[in-house]
Amino acid sequence: MPLTAPVVSVVIIGIVVLIFLMILFSFIPVGLWISAMAAGVNVGIFNLVGMRLRRVVPSRIVNPLIKAHKAGLNLNSSQLEAHYLAGGNVDRVVNALIAAERAAIPLPFERAAAIDLAGRDVLQAVQMSVNPKVIETPTVSAVAANGIELRVKARVTVRANIDRLVGGAGEETILARVGEGIVTSIGGSESHKDVLENPDVISKAVLNKGLDSGTAFEILSIDIADVDVGKNIGATLQTDQAEADKRIAQAKAEERRAMAVAREQEMKAAVEEMKAKVVEAEAEVPKAMAAALRDGNMGVMDYYNLQNIVADTKMRDTISTSTQPPKALIPESEPKK
Repeated sequence: MPLTAPVVSVVIIGIVVLIFLMILFSFIPVGLWISAMAAGVNVGIFNLVGMRLRRVVPSRIVNPLIKAHKAGLNLNSSQLEAHYLAGGNVDRVVNALIAAERAAIPLPFERAAAIDLAGRDVLQAVQMSVNPKVIETPTVSAVAANGIELRVKARVTVRANIDRLVGGAGEETILARVGEGIVTSIGGSESHKDVLENPDVISKAVLNKGLDSGTAFEILSIDIADVDVGKNIGATLQTDQAEADKRIAQAKAEERRAMAVAREQEMKAAVEEMKAKVVEAEAEVPKAMAAALRDGNMGVMDYYNLQNIVADTKMRDTISTSTQPPKALIPESEPKK
């Protein structure tokens, strides 16, 4: 049986109404609004529509608001929506506020939102305030006054400082300051045995320095977990210094030896030069004698006397350099009877 025009109109109207209601209920979170009303949270339907228009997911605001209301926190949707639009984690902030309320830790919403926007985990900070965290330092190497190396490990118990979470230094600064304090404390000890006998001296000295100032934590205690004896750094340094001094002395001795050799070579060159001059001068003597004989300044007898003197001088030189005395000077043995 063919449908009449009124029936077709009714069907079309019904379909249009159904589509409209589907779009309406998909745009307006009626179920979320009903949940909020049932929990006693005053969130208007038009407020939810406004969240949609502002591109805010209503469930990210309403569910944490219901949780905060049940926990007795005085929050409103405007605060949570502003934090959401600023890029914060609304659910984590609300959880941190609830934890702080249960632990009797004063934490207003503005500070919690600022901590979250600063990039820190505000919920973890509240949990660390209730349950302190233990941080173990890496092995710190320090040398006592007697030159013995000590390797120390420490455990630092810290608690989050809510008031200094924004702008406060992190765990790395705590570890660096504790390591510096350990090195200073061991370096001020006369002997490594003093540190081994009383490791708590290090803890007390480090704690008294106020290492947690300017950080996001409060140091509760510093406990020495392990102390090991390392190398004798003082002896090693002295050995290295002695070796360096030895090399310096050897270099200076080699320098002096080279200078002495050079000076000897210079003296030899000077002697050779003087010998050459003497030979040259001696070569001029016969010429001078010939000129003296020719000019009558020297007689033949003078020449022979000069030759005798030269011969006598050579004989004396030979006798003085000889190991055996000449035969003329050796006494003859007495003849046998």
